[in-house]
Amino acid sequence: MKQRILSILVDNTAGVLSRVSGLFSRRGYNIDSLTVGVTADPNYSRMTVVCSGDDQVLDQIAKQLNKLVDVRDIKVLEPDSSVVRELILIKVRVSKANRQHVTAIADIFRAKVIDVSIDSMVLELTGTKSKLEAFINLLSDGNEILELARTGVSGLSRGSDYVLFL
Repeated sequence: MKQRILSILVDNTAGVLSRVSGLFSRRGYNIDSLTVGVTADPNYSRMTVVCSGDDQVLDQIAKQLNKLVDVRDIKVLEPDSSVVRELILIKVRVSKANRQHVTAIADIFRAKVIDVSIDSMVLELTGTKSKLEAFINLLSDGNEILELARTGVSGLSRGSDYVLFL
């Protein structure tokens, strides 16, 4: 199974997210990750959808999305010609004994310590999926992860070829 990241420019109107997600559910396609936010032009939003399947399924998803009235443009974000990131927040149980160790791991990955209490720390890290996975694996070795929240993938194609105003 392959994974594909789609950057979808849509009209910023009520019900667009429902129509896009409804297309996936009606056809039995799974959404691995979904992020949505308004663009520089408040009339449009950008959806970044990560989906999985074979080539035929992934091509069919793009064709079906193109048929939706609210969809203005779809780009496949290829690894070599795009910038893709995800944000993670992790709350870790700490004690006086391991607080410095957790801070050292955060420093290695350039994570930010955004909250500290007597028995926990909240860390923030932005990066690729593999970087986040490595951070979680290293941090969870000997430390208790209390909570974890991920934003999902966001991305843009490199260069100035993306047209916002249609």
